[in-house]
Amino acid sequence: MEDPGPSILSNSRLPESFDGTTSLFEEEAFLSPGTFSSADEYAANPRFLELQEELRCVLFSAVASLEPSNYTSPVISAPLEGPAPRASRQSLDFTRVSIQKVRLIFYLKNWITECAPYLDKFDEARHFGVHIPILAQQSPTLFYAILAFSARQTERKACLDKAYDSLELYQESIRLLGPGLQAKDPNVLVTVCILAVMELMSVSPRDWRRHVEGCAALFDSFNVNGLSGGHLQAVFWCYARMELCGAIISNAAESTVLPLEKWVPSMPETATLRERDATIRDLFCEKGAAAPDMHANWAVYLCAKTCDLSCRQTRYLELGEMIDDSRPFVEEWNCLWDELQYWLEQRPPAMLPIKTTGIGGGQIFPEILFAHWAAISGNQLYHAACVMMLDMKPPGKIIPLANPHYSSIWHARRVCGISLTNPHSGNLINAIQPLYIAGKLLSHHSEHIEVARLFKIVEETTGWGALWRLKDLERAWGYEPGEILSAI
Repeated sequence: MEDPGPSILSNSRLPESFDGTTSLFEEEAFLSPGTFSSADEYAANPRFLELQEELRCVLFSAVASLEPSNYTSPVISAPLEGPAPRASRQSLDFTRVSIQKVRLIFYLKNWITECAPYLDKFDEARHFGVHIPILAQQSPTLFYAILAFSARQTERKACLDKAYDSLELYQESIRLLGPGLQAKDPNVLVTVCILAVMELMSVSPRDWRRHVEGCAALFDSFNVNGLSGGHLQAVFWCYARMELCGAIISNAAESTVLPLEKWVPSMPETATLRERDATIRDLFCEKGAAAPDMHANWAVYLCAKTCDLSCRQTRYLELGEMIDDSRPFVEEWNCLWDELQYWLEQRPPAMLPIKTTGIGGGQIFPEILFAHWAAISGNQLYHAACVMMLDMKPPGKIIPLANPHYSSIWHARRVCGISLTNPHSGNLINAIQPLYIAGKLLSHHSEHIEVARLFKIVEETTGWGALWRLKDLERAWGYEPGEILSAI
């Protein structure tokens, strides 16, 4: 594997000076590699913890007042269709915080060039990179949420535990959130989702539910789902990916916070489960044929369905809970497996690999190269879902051994190969949980080394915590803590 480049701790990887003299982060930059971890001092900062709780209280208080009769369902795409009227344009307000304007402009640029592509990886329209900044001109709370996220990503990449620009910006966004909630403006969903992703970037991912519960409540209250259209649809799938990561982290102990039936348009009460499944499948196929990124969103939905099925099986088998389902587990497993294979068969051309090689001759994992950003994670999630499905295969289920699609290790190696071949930063972040699922099945030391390198690259190049998952894999593989990491 090629060298990932200079260490994040080196001066060449630090943000350039804002004023042309010394680097803004020069004093704090010289940290030992051991200080770069997912749980830094920021996560334990008392003010950060207070603000997290304040945001939760604001959101749930607002949700309690959002009765359906009190507002009209929004026209989701209206705010961003075409140029805004000249009279409504506003200048971005940099005056509400004590941070120098030159630094705020740096964070705004960093949002467009570094942060938004992470969130837009499933979105050809690039709502987070293009449309959301335009919307932020008329929404100070959204503007400061963007700056807070960008500042935190900058701090994480430079290993700055004691940098607090993001904390001040986070505080200001929360302070300004109230009017939008009181006005029942659905665009507050954009702000809340960005703040939730920022929180998850800054704290232990094992607390994921606390950071998505407010989002879930708002999506439910505003009746926004994954097929609503416009920029709020893009925001929903950003939220959905957080939900999926959390469900995987729970290891089948919990399902998604927002029930899966709320991820898609409501169906007629008279529709059977099979009719509902067929309708949803047709909706995704229709949308995906026109926009390949929607086919990737469908993979997120199917992977979340897999986590939900695994959770219900766990609660039934291990906790003895009664499951109120209209069809047996075997039938549900078969239907979901068929849906996954249908997803694979119906991929539009942009979702197909442009080059695939096998393993052997010193190559540990297959090379699977994609041209479309959404194809990277979409296909990787398909393989991760298949690994989970095969892990809970019903007893007595006969599978064709000659078909690689029924081989867990075949899917696991493809999960790893996709990340190694496609180093897009946003997709590397989205790969953390699939790599963990796949990694548990790998038994050879050389495979462990390659996966460990991937986790290290994710954390060093994106600022997103990944090494905590490698520690979980070290335990699963039987290594001493830190043994595999020290070997790369």
